[in-house]
Amino acid sequence: MQDLKILQNHTELHEARWWEPEPNGRVHCYLCPRHCHIGEGQGGFCFIRVNQGGKLYSLGYASPAALQIDPIEKKPLNHFLPGTKVFSLGTAGCNMGCFFCQNWDISKSRSDQVHSTHIPPEDVPQLALHYGCPSIAFTYNEPTIWGEYVVDICRAARERGLRTVMVSNGYITREAFHDIYDHVDAANIDLKAFTENFYGKTTLTHLQPVLETLQWLKNETNVWFEITNLMIPTLNDDPGETRRLAEWILEHLGPDVPLHFTAFHPDFKLQDKPRTPPETLHRARSIAREVGLHYVYEGNIFSDGASYI
Repeated sequence: MQDLKILQNHTELHEARWWEPEPNGRVHCYLCPRHCHIGEGQGGFCFIRVNQGGKLYSLGYASPAALQIDPIEKKPLNHFLPGTKVFSLGTAGCNMGCFFCQNWDISKSRSDQVHSTHIPPEDVPQLALHYGCPSIAFTYNEPTIWGEYVVDICRAARERGLRTVMVSNGYITREAFHDIYDHVDAANIDLKAFTENFYGKTTLTHLQPVLETLQWLKNETNVWFEITNLMIPTLNDDPGETRRLAEWILEHLGPDVPLHFTAFHPDFKLQDKPRTPPETLHRARSIAREVGLHYVYEGNIFSDGASYI
């Protein structure tokens, strides 16, 4: 938990959205399905949404901990501004607890444990333009938890003719979904597995809210989106699960939503699993194509069907 001493290091606290006061100075954050009830001087599960004086503040606002110029295909997005560069940024914290997190150095850190740079939202599009990037990606950690900053960057980006991208785990509430995604041009949603057992034990969350987010994107927005499935040996790489995942996408989202199967490497708390063999991704791609999906890619390996290495 974050305490008041940590909060006092942030001289310009930005009041959060998507919360309500509760008795005894507590606050209820309803930005994501965790629905954290946060006591005075403490932070939620994500570390960066904190209660000071009975109000919820975002420590992620204008405080990116990672800045990078990436190929758009690294997000991965293969059908959105292909061949271009994207200005990428992320903050500390996350609303999932994935044991296999491959950006754990920032996503599992509190805001005082990372080196952050103060960048107001209106400055982000200027940086993107300076580096020749036609788009901005909210990525590396979960951008939903700094949704206030995302929205303000999107507004500034639109004024400068830039596109915006959410790279997200899809763990967001109905109350916050349109507030954020109505400002975004594209997204990649990480569908981490297709079993509740995996989500519960390995990410400390639930599958159904992610499936709902995908359906909202398809049915209620004009956001271009693609899906990523990181395949971890013995945990979510069973061919039957892959087939069920592909069939769900076909039935609920249609055959034209791109799907990326990507290779796992041992990291964070999941060091006992081997790297994903290329054959696993080849098989997964074959299954998804057989089911009827039109655009299926492989990532983090060298392959004719690879998305980005």
